[in-house]
Amino acid sequence: MKVATAQTPVSREIPVNATAIREMIRSAAQQGARLIVFCEGALSGYGKAQIGSPERWRDFDWDRQEAELRSIAEACGRFRMFAVVGAAHRLSGSHPPHNSLYVFADDGSLLTRYDKRYLSNSELGGWYSPGLQPITVDIDGYRFGCALCIESQFPEIFAEYERLGADAVLFSSYGIPPHFQIALQAHAGLNCLWIIAATPGQAAHEGTGGVIGPDGRWIGRCSESCGASLAVATLDRGDPVYEIPLQKARPWRARARQGDIYREKMIDDPRSLDRGGY
Repeated sequence: MKVATAQTPVSREIPVNATAIREMIRSAAQQGARLIVFCEGALSGYGKAQIGSPERWRDFDWDRQEAELRSIAEACGRFRMFAVVGAAHRLSGSHPPHNSLYVFADDGSLLTRYDKRYLSNSELGGWYSPGLQPITVDIDGYRFGCALCIESQFPEIFAEYERLGADAVLFSSYGIPPHFQIALQAHAGLNCLWIIAATPGQAAHEGTGGVIGPDGRWIGRCSESCGASLAVATLDRGDPVYEIPLQKARPWRARARQGDIYREKMIDDPRSLDRGGY
């Protein structure tokens, strides 16, 4: 299965962002991809750079965003693509929105939505409301989980998706600095998952988007340019390169976490209990 990560500049103008997203969907489809991932806030904008301040959510053009979300869904149906698009999700009353990933199906429908659960300290200051649960989606025989930005610093997110049977995690961020890159490679290698990571064009200088294999190595990267860029990679469980992580390490680690293989070998030996002797 071919997947793509898009690196688009994010502006204050929702229609401009939507046009870039639709164009990337078309380009990825032409390269044979079935799924494309966009960055955090790819449509709505993310924080101070595009929104300005938390109070500006009151003036945010939610109707325009909904119209553009529908146009993106239509593009997915036209090009037979699945797409994951970062955008704020409006809540009722005065509640701050969720920081979300909209997941569109290749028939032009909205498949589901992931809401960021582990918010940063600044995000909790009126910018966003935390989400409630993980989500997984099955596409062409592969299972995907979702994560956003600072969630790269929470290993339990990725371990949870491994337990839920995910083959890959779709990771969107507004910037992938070096310590995020290190963490993502570690999560991929430790949990034997692919990670498809997306960042905006203006943050490419601190780390480009791309795809990490289940051995923890990058297998495709976007350009370091601040303009639009696309990286395409293939997920293949049968690839000999991933025989050890997928066919050996992942099943073994699952058994090890259950603990039975160790409990069967427990011994009753006084030298084991004596921690003060040689």
